Amino acid sequence: MTLSVKEKGGFKFVDEGSGQVLMLLHGLFGALSNWEGVVDRFSKSYRVVIPMLPIYDMPIKEAGLEGLRKFVEDFVAEMKLDQMIIMGNSLGGHVALLYTLHNEDRVEKLILTGSSGLFENAMGGSYPRRGSYDYIQERVAYTFYDPRVAAKDLVDEVFETTKSIPKCMRIVAIAKSAQRNNLASDLPKIQVPTLLVWGLNDTITPPMVAYEFNRLIPNSDLRFIDNCCHAPMMEHPQKFNQIVETFLTPAAA
Repeated sequence: MTLSVKEKGGFKFVDEGSGQVLMLLHGLFGALSNWEGVVDRFSKSYRVVIPMLPIYDMPIKEAGLEGLRKFVEDFVAEMKLDQMIIMGNSLGGHVALLYTLHNEDRVEKLILTGSSGLFENAMGGSYPRRGSYDYIQERVAYTFYDPRVAAKDLVDEVFETTKSIPKCMRIVAIAKSAQRNNLASDLPKIQVPTLLVWGLNDTITPPMVAYEFNRLIPNSDLRFIDNCCHAPMMEHPQKFNQIVETFLTPAAA
């Protein structure tokens, strides 16, 4: 499905379906296409909202995890959202964790997939190198178990982004902020039911990271998807959505 972007109060976002809010938070190089399978499946039963995080154009002094958390808080206030289920991939998972730690009264459930917050290899171990299409193609493919998932339009989008010096400066600032912002001591404070969906072959946030999240977050459930790397909702959308649906569906009495 093609997702349409709306604007309100200076925010750009996707808003599909009706019901309880399912807010999706994308990663550092996240595109709307990352979430198409999730929106298609869950907009039938939920109001699926995706704020476009200002990763590439936020003031450089605010380019970091705290700035992104504040952005999400402002977005939630503008949209008057409450009793949310929040799903975050990679950097988006990190932002979801920070938001939940500061606003747990607004969060009913949390879903993390390939989240940063404990340990991650940035771009597969290095920051974006400007001007080399082959390098960007290699780095994008590194985030998938099957490199063919890294379609040309996705590589093109990342390549165009990394051609901009101001955007690269913000990407590096946010990536460094994420590496500094270790949440190990804070995760035990999260009390909402939490689902961890991880690629068994994740090279950015390896399985050991998932196990550590599972150990530190009290009310958490860990599920792995085999032959899958850092973006399960893209590589195995049907398996991913089924795991999420089971988590969200109340158990029969």
